[in-house]
Amino acid sequence: MPRYKEDPQILEQKALEILAGLDAKDNITPKDRMAIPRQRPAVLDPLERSQWQDEVEKTFSPAQTLVESNRCLQCKNPQCVKGCPVNINIPGFMAATAQGDFAKGVAIIQESSLLPAICGRVCPQERQCQQNCMVGKAHKDVEESVAIGKVERFLADWYTENHQGSLEVKPESGHKVAVIGSGPAGLVVAADCRREGHEVHVFEALHKLGGVLRYGIPEFRLPKAVVDNQIQSLKDMGVHFHTNYVVGRTRTLEEMFKEDGFEAAFIGVGAGLPIFMGIPGEDLIGVCTANEYLTRANLMGGIYPGRNDTPMYRSKKVVVLGGGNVAMDSCRMAKRLGAQEVTVLYRRSRQEMPARREEVEHAFEEGIRFCFLQNACAVNGDTEGRVKSVTVQRYKLGEPDASGRCRPVAIEGDTYELECDTVLVAIGNRSNPLLTAATPGLEVNQKGNIVVDEATGKTSLDGVYAGGDIVLGAATVILAMGEGRRAAKAINAQLA
Repeated sequence: MPRYKEDPQILEQKALEILAGLDAKDNITPKDRMAIPRQRPAVLDPLERSQWQDEVEKTFSPAQTLVESNRCLQCKNPQCVKGCPVNINIPGFMAATAQGDFAKGVAIIQESSLLPAICGRVCPQERQCQQNCMVGKAHKDVEESVAIGKVERFLADWYTENHQGSLEVKPESGHKVAVIGSGPAGLVVAADCRREGHEVHVFEALHKLGGVLRYGIPEFRLPKAVVDNQIQSLKDMGVHFHTNYVVGRTRTLEEMFKEDGFEAAFIGVGAGLPIFMGIPGEDLIGVCTANEYLTRANLMGGIYPGRNDTPMYRSKKVVVLGGGNVAMDSCRMAKRLGAQEVTVLYRRSRQEMPARREEVEHAFEEGIRFCFLQNACAVNGDTEGRVKSVTVQRYKLGEPDASGRCRPVAIEGDTYELECDTVLVAIGNRSNPLLTAATPGLEVNQKGNIVVDEATGKTSLDGVYAGGDIVLGAATVILAMGEGRRAAKAINAQLA
């Protein structure tokens, strides 16, 4: 029986008591709603969970969901919707949920998104919809905003458990659409185009579907069964999936149009080419990109030693370079794979970290050590070419840079040596040129990202659209979905 930071039964009882108080009122005023305490999900005990791959945060109970949805003020000009990249009707699904009509709540979400179980878990709501929530603004704390993502997640999980059958699809249109990449952007395009009755084929280079949802996000944050369920819903709609299919090698984009009958194509291949620091010693044994580390663990089953043949580098003292969500996933994965000490080096302060606040807090709880205003300037090896330490440079914050964050400035001569046997580089990715290099006339920028029309996602080639990380560079799941929605709308208009 797993242990929790706070007993789920106690959380449920508190929610039931709040509901009883709300039911006793003839009319729930905005003041009443503002006084309802924000619900918190049950979270596994930090010491136990850091040894497992189990999902750390549990889905709200029905009572908690009803309480939380009743906190929504039903604003006449909902700013939360403007903060959502796919413009979900948040007040609409909140109102339905508050009335206990979970089916209607799900249906409202599905008008804009068919991946709510994923978005409810991994989207940075605190920087998007919840950042704009008037409840949070009134409390002067985004952590007190209505927990939109938690309610969305409950509805998605409820739908998976209670719904049978596929979503409605229009009659067959006779048009054929290719989607290259089965990550979040590609899945959205596949869903939206299939709903219009088009024949949709998704081509995935890897042997399993889901893109970054599969290889990049750990089980303890996004269970792969959730990804499988969301993909199955598209299969039930009639979307065709092809794995081990590398567009640009297995078949060129030109051949797919001229010989296979596709009339439109969407490129959503992500940005899977990792970036290194460019410092001495990065070629030593024990240095690995976070991208490879997580792919070995998540996609290739490295989290199950003995059950799968995928080798994982066994570490005692791990240093992670970076401060984003990938860095948090990497450091927490290292802990779960048996590392005794895990240290994150980040050259800015905690306030500047791009990682989600709750992921950072979970890492702290699990015993991850953070060294802010510090970064590696060299990796040092032993006589056998294996990592033995990193040389750490200390920084101070200077003037803001183009991102609006304070620029880190190295403090001259202020360095020290940190002992470790593994270094995970988590400072971002760039576009893989495989497809773009094999597609004449496809315009890319200096970074290798595909150039598109911002309103439609159309590329320099007729009938070809693109979105997600291959356009934006490394971004979030929901931003990639927003790109996919715009492109799908343009594709459907082209084929109308």
